[in-house]
Amino acid sequence: MNRLAQELAELIRQEGPISISRYMALCLGHPSHGYYMKQDPFGACGDFTTAPEISQIFGELIGLWAASVWQAMDAPASVRLIEIGPGRGTLMQDMLRAARALPGFGAALSVHLVETSPVLRERQRETLAASGVAAHWHERIDHALEGPAIVVANEFLDALPLDQFVRTQDGWRERLVGLDGEGRLAFGLSGESDGSLAIVAPPGSVLEQPAAALEAVAAVARHVAAEGGAGLFIDYGPARSGFGDTLQALKRHAFVDVLAEPGDADLTVHVDFARMAQAGLATGAAAQGPVTQRDFLLALGLQQRLEALSLRATPAQAETLASGAERLIETGPTAMGDLFKVLAVADPKLPMLPGFDLHRLPEQG
Repeated sequence: MNRLAQELAELIRQEGPISISRYMALCLGHPSHGYYMKQDPFGACGDFTTAPEISQIFGELIGLWAASVWQAMDAPASVRLIEIGPGRGTLMQDMLRAARALPGFGAALSVHLVETSPVLRERQRETLAASGVAAHWHERIDHALEGPAIVVANEFLDALPLDQFVRTQDGWRERLVGLDGEGRLAFGLSGESDGSLAIVAPPGSVLEQPAAALEAVAAVARHVAAEGGAGLFIDYGPARSGFGDTLQALKRHAFVDVLAEPGDADLTVHVDFARMAQAGLATGAAAQGPVTQRDFLLALGLQQRLEALSLRATPAQAETLASGAERLIETGPTAMGDLFKVLAVADPKLPMLPGFDLHRLPEQG
């Protein structure tokens, strides 16, 4: 057992089995042993690679999207550009570079990042030091939200804790993390069924309840509906709700046992985009999407941006740009272009935002 596994085992011996959400929260956010608290997990030398690390085109297109939203908002003199879960700061860096194409937008925006990890905050400071923009950091989403805002969250919702329930013959029982006969972490079920869940499903079905993700989307939606702006959520998961256990652990770009290395492996879940959209709508905001990442990026002009960059690149650079762009929009059940979805929550007074009117999607040869 590693240090966090030992602490978890002692906690369970004292208090009894813990929920999946508490297990996830401790694995990812424990002050001393939490996954995001002690390391930079991104890139080839880390445990996973996100879209901004794959291609600069991703962040540049999101920056142009943000500029278009600002124009649709009637170009307010002051607007907050907020990123939730900013990783190394690569996405914000690329967004700000693209924002310079619209000078008025660059002058109007202030940059805010929601980040709890001290290690990643320092990486973000280093990355953004040359941007010429003063950045502000916040521990919580609600601390960053003020006035008109454009919010971006890429691969943030998938890391938020959720609870799981399993359908048994006598109803839904919560899935918990306890200890087996040898004192090792093990999954089990609560002793009693949860009478509050009146959802019909066959025995063995797993229901995930992503309360934290739903509240995060609702908080952004509530704010932009009242103060103006939009929130953009990009993550992996289905466009339609369903049943299933999506909790997974990743270390060095490979899947590992969810309970084997708490705090040393990334824990994520698939995002239920249908429920996220409903959470936004319930606040009075408009919901646009979800659409696939492929359709979204193509509608924003990925191919055109790739061609423009390639004209100024060496053959080796052009090849790297092309392979990165292809990875972003590749099709297939586990490929980024199809697996990742994009959802916007917005001030209902705004028109259809760029990337979501797929009737304008260019023909691809």
